[in-house]
Amino acid sequence: MAHYTNQYGQPIGQPLDWQERPFPQRESFVGQYCRLEPFSMANHADALFAAYSQAKDDRDWTYMAVGPFNTMQDWLKNAALMEGSRDPLHFTVIDLQTDKPVGSLALMRIEPRHGVVEVGHVAFSPLLKQTRMATEAHYLLMRYVFAQLGYRRYEWKCDSCNEPSRRAALRLGFSYEGEFRQAIVYKGRSRDTSWFSVIDGEWPQVKNAFERWLNRDNFGADGKQHEKLEALRIHE
Repeated sequence: MAHYTNQYGQPIGQPLDWQERPFPQRESFVGQYCRLEPFSMANHADALFAAYSQAKDDRDWTYMAVGPFNTMQDWLKNAALMEGSRDPLHFTVIDLQTDKPVGSLALMRIEPRHGVVEVGHVAFSPLLKQTRMATEAHYLLMRYVFAQLGYRRYEWKCDSCNEPSRRAALRLGFSYEGEFRQAIVYKGRSRDTSWFSVIDGEWPQVKNAFERWLNRDNFGADGKQHEKLEALRIHE
């Protein structure tokens, strides 16, 4: 960050003509492969439980604050909390081909005054993980935050032991910022938290790479990508 000085010769941050940004709302966003809808128990809970139940074991919940949900009753208790929450604000990922819910994610730790928000509670079923929909879901939510709401900072945090989450953050364009040691106690264990972010000045490059990667021309008849998302970002 470039430094400025005040009347005392002290270095200070860049002056901003800044106004508080809107709080995220329960809106829907449509892409090429998926759409995001505000989480609804009536519309999404049963299908999401079925989608999550396709996993072979419970390892997807190891680094989540909630779960696993081995019974519908347990899941519905959590789903009720999701539906009633404003922060975190949960969205369901809908597969456009099947019109079925396949996962969810949320905006959380929302700070309109500072233009800062975190993406979290990322719970992708086997039907969603490692698909174009998964990448597009992140793109749609990030686009909402930067392009529509005008936020300055978009965060990703995870357990430092969660290597798949760390790799995903870097692939999606987040920059690693460091470790917060012994930041959280959850599920009876200590967590060091890894911090990542995308800031508004980086968004145009991140956005263009997302859109080039998601373009159907980037995939062969076999569905395999021609260029990786990380490579497209580097070539911007």
